[in-house]
Amino acid sequence: MFVDSILTSPQQSPNLEVLTASPAADSDARATPIVFVHGAYVGAWCWAEHFLSYFADRGFRAIAPSLRGHGSSDSGGAFGYPGIGDYVKDLEWVITELEGPPPVLIGHSMGALVVQRYLEQHPAQAAVLLAPVPPQGLMPSTLRMMWTDPMLFTQFGLMQTIGSSQVDPDIARRAVFSDRLSSDQLARYTEQVQPESQRALWEMSLGSCSGRPFLVNPAPPIRVIAGERDALFSAGETRLVAQLWDADWLEMPKMAHAMMLEPDWSDLADEILRGLWADGVR
Repeated sequence: MFVDSILTSPQQSPNLEVLTASPAADSDARATPIVFVHGAYVGAWCWAEHFLSYFADRGFRAIAPSLRGHGSSDSGGAFGYPGIGDYVKDLEWVITELEGPPPVLIGHSMGALVVQRYLEQHPAQAAVLLAPVPPQGLMPSTLRMMWTDPMLFTQFGLMQTIGSSQVDPDIARRAVFSDRLSSDQLARYTEQVQPESQRALWEMSLGSCSGRPFLVNPAPPIRVIAGERDALFSAGETRLVAQLWDADWLEMPKMAHAMMLEPDWSDLADEILRGLWADGVR
């Protein structure tokens, strides 16, 4: 079902890996595509595990790009340089290649911030922000990690400077994965994590936004979904994102930060689908 493709931007942006899943030819296909935007340290592979096929089976064309420097996408130069604005440009280019109405956007963590920045200039049918970076940025989370779990903080530093070979699976589980994952799943996921752009991390540390966004288009229906056991962002922090957009907020029981890879990921997918039906997305 999955098709790996490379898009080349006419604006000389880097080549991007884009994973897609399409409805079966004999199915009742929906007009609206869904674009998934991954978070820091990973790539489009995190959506290919479950979500692309789930939504394709329900009639949606599902698209997940790897932002520049992630997955199999080119970096477009020194990887430490891209910022959130560059990732927004990647999302813009992928969406310009789509046919039909504006898409539904689903972003996770850093990807949720990329989606929010995209919405400041572009329309969408709806948006879902999973475990989004809080408006005050990463600093509160980082300080909390330093004081309460210094080993976890050290592991993030090692992963950033050396790569996934230095990631302790048990510590990775504590950081973003559930204690309900099997050892094989945990090992497979941690092998695929990668360093993140220093510039992007710095921009997120300073804060994602200071007030209600200025929009050139009416805001689409937006939902913010948090994980009850998210070790990075608290419920209160993700609620601030919902308040910023006057959006609905929901907390998924027992789920950690990487919600799309949880053993009960289908509960999350079902919840997203119910929200899209409620918003009239077809």
